[in-house]
Amino acid sequence: MAKKIKRRDLILGTGAAAIAASSSSVRAQSKTYRWKMVTTWPPNFPGLGTSVVRMVKNIERASGGRIKIKLFSAGELVPAFEVFDFVSSGGAELGHGAAYYWRGKSEAAQIFTTLPFGLNAMELNGWHYFGGAQELYRELYEPFNLLPFPCGNTGCQMGGWFKKPIDRIEDIKGLKMRIPGFGGEVLRRNGGTPVAMPGGEIFTALQTGTIDAAEWIGPYNDIAFGMHKVANHYYYPGWHEGGPSLECIINKEAFESLPDDLQAIVEIAIQSTNDTMLAEFVARNASALQQIKKMKEIEIKPFPKQVMEAFEKTTDEIIKEIEAKDPLFQKIYQSFSEYKKTASEWTKISEYALLKNRYKD
Repeated sequence: MAKKIKRRDLILGTGAAAIAASSSSVRAQSKTYRWKMVTTWPPNFPGLGTSVVRMVKNIERASGGRIKIKLFSAGELVPAFEVFDFVSSGGAELGHGAAYYWRGKSEAAQIFTTLPFGLNAMELNGWHYFGGAQELYRELYEPFNLLPFPCGNTGCQMGGWFKKPIDRIEDIKGLKMRIPGFGGEVLRRNGGTPVAMPGGEIFTALQTGTIDAAEWIGPYNDIAFGMHKVANHYYYPGWHEGGPSLECIINKEAFESLPDDLQAIVEIAIQSTNDTMLAEFVARNASALQQIKKMKEIEIKPFPKQVMEAFEKTTDEIIKEIEAKDPLFQKIYQSFSEYKKTASEWTKISEYALLKNRYKD
């Protein structure tokens, strides 16, 4: 026979459960989470590094100090290109870099940063937020115990700094150039030698002749690195990075340990960084370009049509090769290319049409 539960016992039991739940909630709200964040950027580097500093401060302030983050720039805790593995293993809870740095993990990773002749910044954000990319991004990073988020964009970059002019595709042969990811493979197949190195090493490599050319970002950051002091041929456009998305990676277990309100704060801070970084680069690149234009020894010029056509042809060939052997790359690229086709039709009669009428020369 079931034991009869008295009303008084039921009330007391319910009350005790409510008190316990309330106590647990209070403990969660009073707990301080001390995280580490590693990046691929030099300390306080304009635009890239400083945006991460701002994001960390926003998280701490919005959380009322419940999340405190110690920030480490490239080389301070781990080398730039070890950020992915370090966050994956739990050495740090957060990381900031670019997905194409991890193409050794998966060729598909670079799609989430950029592909040559791909999407511009606004189009890429559209794919990330509303075109299905985020689900694919998380699927790709799931085996690595990571949650990825788009976290910043430089806008269309410059094509790079060269010590010698590039007048035809044959001038690429034998050229040693700092250029990462997919763009580096395009260069290699056209006779050049791509060199992967963190941003902080580029100036010295150009100065000493270790490399003959380098792409970095655009006028704002290029001046900060002093690129104009060691090379005087400045080419555009950034065919290889028309609007590259940077990323914030979070150790999945660390993120899931946060209460819901702190998870939301972290996500909102990342989204804010994604927007404000792009705005900063648009403004700062415009101002820095004016400085460079006043430097009489610097030649700012477009890549020859023959070079651009060769790079685009090579890009298409590489994509087809990877698709044929990598089902996950094919799946993600299909989403990317279908979105690109749709977005391009709108861009053509909106942004492109407007710009064509702004620039009649």
